[in-house]
Amino acid sequence: MANSKVYIHEFIEIIGHNRANYMHHMTANWSPIAQVARNQLCYGVWGTVGTTRHWPEVVNMWEEDGFTGLARSFRHEFNHPTLQDPALAEWWARAANFRRGGIDRLLVPAPWTRTIEELCADGVRGEVYAHEVVQVPKGTAWDFLELVRSDASPVLEKFGWELAGAWATAMGNDREVLLLWSIPTWEEWAAYEDAQRSDRAVIEWRSRLLEKASSWDRFLLVDAPLCPFRIGRQPAESDRDSYELPS
Repeated sequence: MANSKVYIHEFIEIIGHNRANYMHHMTANWSPIAQVARNQLCYGVWGTVGTTRHWPEVVNMWEEDGFTGLARSFRHEFNHPTLQDPALAEWWARAANFRRGGIDRLLVPAPWTRTIEELCADGVRGEVYAHEVVQVPKGTAWDFLELVRSDASPVLEKFGWELAGAWATAMGNDREVLLLWSIPTWEEWAAYEDAQRSDRAVIEWRSRLLEKASSWDRFLLVDAPLCPFRIGRQPAESDRDSYELPS
């Protein structure tokens, strides 16, 4: 069955040494609320490997029940004079201690991209994840996603990389693609990077990519302790006792 979900993708700028606090606040404190009140699932929460991108930074992804489900969620949040659910005022205030701001986008999955429940059932895990943001000529995002599926996946699978997610950015001109690769070990990440200019299949894929993409950035992520990829399920209220936030 084709994936009919819609995803919220967030780059979050963290204040000081609060990345662990923020990740716990989003998974243990927010996600159980969202699952009930908004039918929103936590797709993943990761810390960015700062050597490969901005730091300190967190990437959040949330799985919504299509645009109709997202509309219900937006109504729940924004149909108030403060543009904020009053019941969550304390939660928002606590979150503000950990983050400065962020950049969000809405993503539509490739039809063959698995939902987070399917990924957990399939046991998809990674010691590290590669996240790619690719800019392509306008109107070609969906063609590029199919190219990734047919040409890139077989090449990267030889190095142990698994295509966990593939999306096109919504509300635009189909010119941006995001990819998520799960990598079992750091060594398998290193082996692929070493092969960039020595392995023929990798070189051919890079050449094809450079022909199709106007820009291409890959950076690394490590999942939060309560990320569904790590624990194989959604965060629960009982997880709140697993980490004591400083006062």
